[in-house]
Amino acid sequence: MDPISAVSEQLGQIDGQIADIFRALSNGFQKLEKVKDVNRQSRQLEELTEKMRECKRLIKDFDREVKDMEGRNDPNTNRMLNEKKQSMIKELNSYVALKKQYAATLENNKRVDLFEGPGEGLNEDNVLLASSMTNQQLMDHGNQMMDDTDQAIERGKKIVEETINVGTETAAALKAQTEQMSRIVNELDSIHFSIKKASKLVKEIGRQVATDRCIMSMLFLIVAGVVAIIIVKLVNPNNKDIRDIPGLAPPAQARRLLWKPN
Repeated sequence: MDPISAVSEQLGQIDGQIADIFRALSNGFQKLEKVKDVNRQSRQLEELTEKMRECKRLIKDFDREVKDMEGRNDPNTNRMLNEKKQSMIKELNSYVALKKQYAATLENNKRVDLFEGPGEGLNEDNVLLASSMTNQQLMDHGNQMMDDTDQAIERGKKIVEETINVGTETAAALKAQTEQMSRIVNELDSIHFSIKKASKLVKEIGRQVATDRCIMSMLFLIVAGVVAIIIVKLVNPNNKDIRDIPGLAPPAQARRLLWKPN
C-alpha cells in the first residue's frame, strides 16, 4: 500500500491526481517537440498550461491537508509528507520553466516576418527607371527619397514612443489584473477546501446520528420489554414461568386469619 494512502485516503487521492497530471505534462511536451505548425504549438501549449494550473491547485490542497493533520502525525510522517510536497513543487517548476522556454520560441517565430525585406522584382524596376533619367533627375529623385525616408523615420519614432507608452500602461494594468486574479484563485481554492472539509464533517455527523438512533431503538426495546414483564407480573402474580425482576418486590400474599371473631 502506498505510504501516503496509509496516512490519509484523501492525501493518497490527491497524490494520485498530481501523478496523473505530471505524466500528461511529460507526454504533452514530448509531442510538442514534434509539432511544426505554430498555431498547433500555441494551442497545445495552452492545454499544458491549464494542466499546470490544475496541478498547482492540487498541491495547495495537499499542503492544506498536511498542515491539518500535522498535530496528529508523528515527526517521521510529517517529514515524509513535507519532502513529498517539495518534490511535487520542484517537478511542477521544471515544467513551468519548460513552458516558458517554448513560449519564448513561439513568440520569436511569430515575429520573423517583421524582418523580411522587399520583393525580388523591385531592384530590376529601379535599374530600368535610373537608366531613363538624367543626372539632375537622379539627384532630385535621390533627395526626394531621402526626405521621404527621414519623414518615415520620424513617423516610426513617434509610433515607437506611443507603442512604448501604451505597452507600459498595458503592463501596469496586466500586473494589477494578474494580482487580482491570483487573489481570486487563492480565495476559490480556500472555498473549495472548506467545502470538502464541510462535506466530510456532514458525513461524520450523519454516521453519528445513525448510531445514536440505533442505540435509542435498543434502549426503547429494552424498556418496553421490562414494562411488559412488570405488567404481566402485576396482572398474573402466580405465573411461575416469569422470573422475578431484580429490585422489584414480589406481590403481597393474601393473609389468613388464624382466629375468627364470633
